[in-house]
Amino acid sequence: MPKYTHLIIIILIICCFNCKPSAIKKNGEKPNIIFIMADDLGYGDLGCYGQTKIKTPNLDKMATEGMIFTNHYSGSTVCMPSRASLLTGYDQGHASVRGNPVWTQSGDPVNLKPYEVTVANELKKVGYKTAVIGKWGLSEGDTNGNMPLDHGFDYFLGYKKHGEAHHYYWNTLYRNNDPLVLKENNYALKEGKYTHDIFVNEALSYVEREQDNPFFLYLALTIPHLELTVPKDSKEPYENLGWPKRKMNTTGHYKNDEEGNTTYAGMISRMDRDLGKLFEKLKKLGIDDNTIIFFTSDNGPEYESIDKFFNSNGDLKGGKRDLYEGGIRVPFIVKYPGKIAPGSKSNHISAFWDFLPTACELAGITPSNKNINGISLVPELMGRKADQKKHDYLYWEFNEKQGPIQAIRKNDWKLVWKLEGKPELYNLSTDIGETKNLALQESEKLNELLALLKTARTENKDFPLTTRPVALQRRGSK
Repeated sequence: MPKYTHLIIIILIICCFNCKPSAIKKNGEKPNIIFIMADDLGYGDLGCYGQTKIKTPNLDKMATEGMIFTNHYSGSTVCMPSRASLLTGYDQGHASVRGNPVWTQSGDPVNLKPYEVTVANELKKVGYKTAVIGKWGLSEGDTNGNMPLDHGFDYFLGYKKHGEAHHYYWNTLYRNNDPLVLKENNYALKEGKYTHDIFVNEALSYVEREQDNPFFLYLALTIPHLELTVPKDSKEPYENLGWPKRKMNTTGHYKNDEEGNTTYAGMISRMDRDLGKLFEKLKKLGIDDNTIIFFTSDNGPEYESIDKFFNSNGDLKGGKRDLYEGGIRVPFIVKYPGKIAPGSKSNHISAFWDFLPTACELAGITPSNKNINGISLVPELMGRKADQKKHDYLYWEFNEKQGPIQAIRKNDWKLVWKLEGKPELYNLSTDIGETKNLALQESEKLNELLALLKTARTENKDFPLTTRPVALQRRGSK
C-alpha cells in the first residue's frame, strides 16, 4: 500500500504544477476590480439593452455571463461631476464637484479637494495596485494637487482635462504627472495614433504587469463622445447597409468625420471589440475568475439629440444635459464568474455613488468616510436580494444654460424641478418615458417630493442654485 500512496502523491504534485493558471487564485480572496466607463453612451446603445443596428457582441456576452441593471443612474448628466460622484461616493447634493469647469459661480473650475477620499485611496490601504487609464477630467485650471496620483492612484495614463479628451488624435497625454507627447499626432488633421487604441493597449499591459497583485483598474474610455471619428476599418462593416447619411460639421471645435451614422456605430463597435481583447487577456492570464468587471456610461448620449436613427435611449426621454431619464439612466453590467449568477437582471435602484462602498465591501473593508451617500451593491450582485439596502431617494442637480434644474427619485416617483417652470412629477413604473406630468393629479406625492427636495442638498458657494451670467454661458458653450 505505501507504494501506491507514494504514487498518488507524485501524480497529485504533477497535476498541481501542470494545472491551468485559472485554477489558482493568485490574489487570495481579494478580487481584482475593473471599472470600465464609456463616454456619452446611451442606455439603448448596446444590443443587450435593445440596440438593433450597432453590433456589441462582447458586451452582450458579458451581460449573459453576469448581471444587467435596468435602474442604474450616473452621477450627473455631464462628465466632470459624474466622475467625481463615482470616485467619492457622494451624490450631487453633497459633492464638491457639481458641474463642468466653467459652470461655477466664479467661472473658475472646481476639482476634487485634496482631503477627499476616493475609492482608490480606500483600496490602496489594503494592498491594491490602483490605476486610471483614459479620461481623468478632474484636473482643470490649476492642477496642483489634483492629478490622479494625488487621489490614491499609483498609475495614470491619459487625458487630464476633459476639453483635451474631445480629440482622439490629441498630441499630449499624461503618464503619471508628466506630459507624454505624441509627436506624430495632429488633432486638427486627425493624424497619428488614435488615443482610444493607446488606452486599450495600456490596459492590456497593465493587467499583465499586475496579475500577481490585487488591482483596481479604472478604464475611462472616451468613446463615443464627440468628436465623432474612428479609423476606417471600424466603419467598413456599416458602410453598405443602406443607412441614411448624416452630414457632420468637420471644421468646428469637434473635428468630426464627414458622415455621422457609420462613424458612431463604428466607434461603439471598436470599443466593444477592444473590450473583448481585455476579457480574453484576463482569461489567458488565469485571473478571470478572480476579477469583477463593471461597465457603464458617464451620462446619456449627445449624438442623437437631433434624430433618433439608433434609438440610443430606447423609450427614455432626453439625453445629455437633461435630468430626464435619458440624461442620467445608463447601462450597467457587472460580471464576476462564480459569484454573480449568469444572465441575471436587477431592477434595484442604484447610482454611481454606490460604487465606492461596493468596492470596499468586495475588498473586505468599511468605507472610512461614514457620510457618503452610496450603499454597497454586493448583496444584490451576489443574489442576496433580501439583504440589499435601498436608497431613501436619489438626487441630482444641473446648472448650465437652461439651469438650475433639480431632480429626485423616490421609489417609482420622480420629480423634475426647474427654477423657471412648473414642477414635473412622473410615475416611472407606468411612464418610463416621462410623458405624463402628474403634478396636478397627485398633489400629495408632489408635496412630499418638494419637501424632500429642500433637504436633499447642502449649500455650496461654487454651485448655488442660481442662473449663470450670459458671458459665462458663452464660455461654457463648447
